[in-house]
Amino acid sequence: MSDLDTIDAAILRILQQHGRMSNADLAAKVGLSASACSRRVDILEKSGVISGYHARLSNKALDYKMMVIVHISLSGQFAKTLAEFETAVKRCPNVLVCYLMSGEYDYILRVAAKDLEDYERIHRDWLSALPHVVKINSSFALREVIDRPNVGL
Repeated sequence: MSDLDTIDAAILRILQQHGRMSNADLAAKVGLSASACSRRVDILEKSGVISGYHARLSNKALDYKMMVIVHISLSGQFAKTLAEFETAVKRCPNVLVCYLMSGEYDYILRVAAKDLEDYERIHRDWLSALPHVVKINSSFALREVIDRPNVGL
């Protein structure tokens, strides 16, 4: 949505940081009446600029201390092959992110695991069982430097 004005941008900046803020507080921060602010947020939601509201959970606090970046090559890039892989990978609860890629690998995944033994289970029971997979390359994150939930506005 390229026709965002400064008030829309301010609403988005605030909601990125404080998604649970009341409409009244949001309206006060951006200088609108509560009803005008509510209408703008509704338009931003309906147009897809705001795609949802989520609690950001700590993987570490939930005992998922290992992040693994997984590169996957498939047997081909036919539409049916990609669709079957994507349907299957969505069922794996430990896959946090999956991107279709250009370049050497077909997909890159970010996988959460509790430890090395847990990742071995995920690799054996989930990743290796995905359809059309011919190569899996796993890299283990040593330390998280940055993980932004949103882009800067």
